[in-house]
Amino acid sequence: MAALPVYRWRLAPDGYATRRQLRALGLRPGGQDVAAQIERPRRRRGPLVAYLYRVDLAKPVRPMTPRRWVALGKANAARRICPECRTDAGYVIPRSLGMCVTCASPDPSNSLRST
Repeated sequence: MAALPVYRWRLAPDGYATRRQLRALGLRPGGQDVAAQIERPRRRRGPLVAYLYRVDLAKPVRPMTPRRWVALGKANAARRICPECRTDAGYVIPRSLGMCVTCASPDPSNSLRST
């Protein structure tokens, strides 16, 4: 396998795009391999790397079907259900907590009643 061409930040030639840039054009990589990469230097750490794909080999984004919209709605609704109290929190449950804010930090006044 040949080494990928590496370009400096903002100096990639025309015809290459990142995934986000492809999506903004209504395209997707479509199974192609990474064609190149760009590096953005940083002061204290290694460079930021972004992978580039060829625009001419990209395929159109698949349209959303009614069944895919339903599945997406169910997945988003499941992210709002607290696994502890099994209620709809009204917001997406933070992955860092793993439960709604109410269950993660119970009311301290309830713990004082037991004494």
